[in-house]
Amino acid sequence: MATASSRSHQSDAAATLVLGGRDIARLLPMERCIDAIEDAFARHALGETIAAGVLGTHVHGGGFHVKAAGLLGSATGPAVYAAKINANFPANPRERGLPTIQGVIALFDATNGRVLAVMDSVAITSLRTAAATAVAAKYLAPPIAAVTLCGCGEQGGHQLEALACVRPLDHVWVYDVVPERARAFAERMTATLGTTVAAVDNILNNAAASTVWITCTTSRRWFLGREHVAAGTFVAAVGADNPDKQEIEPELLAASAVVADVIEQCAVIGDLHHALEAGVLRREDVRADLTALVSKRQDIRRSTDEIVVFDSTGTALEDVAAAVMAYDQALASGAGAHVDLSGSIGSLTRREPLRA
Repeated sequence: MATASSRSHQSDAAATLVLGGRDIARLLPMERCIDAIEDAFARHALGETIAAGVLGTHVHGGGFHVKAAGLLGSATGPAVYAAKINANFPANPRERGLPTIQGVIALFDATNGRVLAVMDSVAITSLRTAAATAVAAKYLAPPIAAVTLCGCGEQGGHQLEALACVRPLDHVWVYDVVPERARAFAERMTATLGTTVAAVDNILNNAAASTVWITCTTSRRWFLGREHVAAGTFVAAVGADNPDKQEIEPELLAASAVVADVIEQCAVIGDLHHALEAGVLRREDVRADLTALVSKRQDIRRSTDEIVVFDSTGTALEDVAAAVMAYDQALASGAGAHVDLSGSIGSLTRREPLRA
């Protein structure tokens, strides 16, 4: 990671760093991203963060959301602030040949307001989401992970990679509503992880043997229920990131120790939201959030037989932590491009990309 002096030196220059998705993928190895996310929540527990803010706007055919947060200055660098703007247009792939989600993260020096970097938000979001699951699993998952993953998209791959950083993978079963996608995903992830990944056509096939469940789908009706989950299991509920999405049966949450990334946010848009609406759970029943978990303020898992559900909705604190890590790695390696945003159009130079 770049030191405080190197980041301060960079802040003297007018140029703003620009990082694309491929740059982010090279600059953010999963192990380091996990460390960055855990450190950010630990710093939040110490009061060393800038309060997060959220704004959502609906437009015809889609919408925009803004998430922002910051980290106060420390021995490794000055205070920083990051704002992420994501556009979500579900018809894009079908009607326009564009991704559903597009966006940017702007990273600022919070001591003088300089724009340090502008970077692709999709890559950052995907990696930090998986890293947050790994942080929770590090403290809450059983020692050996026999995993059933539901949802075989890009996020599913990152989730397995992140989990493998904190737990040995004993067995991995994957399911998707499109069987061909599950089979191709299983083949690809077997090569990536060096562990056999098997596609299944029914999530009940290996329910009794699964010690970890990961759900990262776009489902609008719960599919993982109390009957599916064995005692002592860790469940990472990742897909419900708006009030209309739901993956987990409310009764499963009511029968489990619930840990939220951010309780107030999960109560509005996560699977917790549906359990609260169903009246089977109260906010005060939530065992902890990630901040309490990483700061070891509470003994979260109280028995080896207890089911733990981690409700993950994503927070700007994760975005700023991952963005700072990518920025520091880019400074150290010379990756990315630089542009003078305050200067003339076209004042753009390209540095050598980071080699894999």
